[in-house]
Formats: sequence, structure tokens, C-alpha cells
Amino acid sequence: MAHPRMFDDDDPLLQRLRSVALALPDAAEKVSHGIPAFYTTKVFAYFGGSVKVDGEWVRHPGAVMVLPDAGEREALVQDPRCFVPAYLGPSGWVGLDLADVDDWAEVEELVESSYRNTAGPRRVRALDAR
Repeated sequence: MAHPRMFDDDDPLLQRLRSVALALPDAAEKVSHGIPAFYTTKVFAYFGGSVKVDGEWVRHPGAVMVLPDAGEREALVQDPRCFVPAYLGPSGWVGLDLADVDDWAEVEELVESSYRNTAGPRRVRALDAR
């Protein structure tokens, strides 16, 4: 059974995230589990996420989920704008609510860090060569 689509292509947060993610070498987009996923060989960012609170699912539709470095993760989970997403959280992923972001340079850094953690050495070299 396919997952229902849980995003709007016209969402300005998605459009901005899309421009950040798809600027990375060989990056592409697909819909995975009803939300946009940005990937090369592996996914490095998702738009949207959810957590389970008191047995109920709470969606974060305007969020980016990334796989940061361990040191970054520790700081991020202390940030009130961030959440540990269901399913991916135990593997180190963190979500950031984009509506609460004032400086998109921070989002760019997080997406790039996640890309570096998933893209492989050839693509990271291509990124560094820019």
C-alpha cells in the first residue's frame, strides 16, 4: 500500500529546501513514505517528519530531517526547534522545524553535513572542488 502524499509542492519552505539540497553534486529528489527525500545513493535529507507523543503521532510537516555528525547531533537535540524523529532518530537523524529558522545558512550547513555523511567520497570531493 502506497503512503499518502503528505506535502504541498507549492510550500515555500519545501521550495527553499529543494534549492539547497538539489544544488549538491548528483542530488536528486523522490517521494518516500509520502514526503520528499533528497538523495544521491542514500537519502541525505527529508522534508517533513513526525514523532510519537503519548501514543499519538505528531507531524512536523515543515521540517527538514538530516543525519548530522555525532557532535552536531548532541547540540541539535538540545535546541527547542529540533526533534528526534520517529524511526530515523535511533539511527542519528534529527529534525529541524524550518518555520523557526531565521538564518538559512544554518539549514544549508546541516544539509551539507548530512550529504557528506551519506554521499560517498567521490561526491564529497566534487563538493569540495566547488
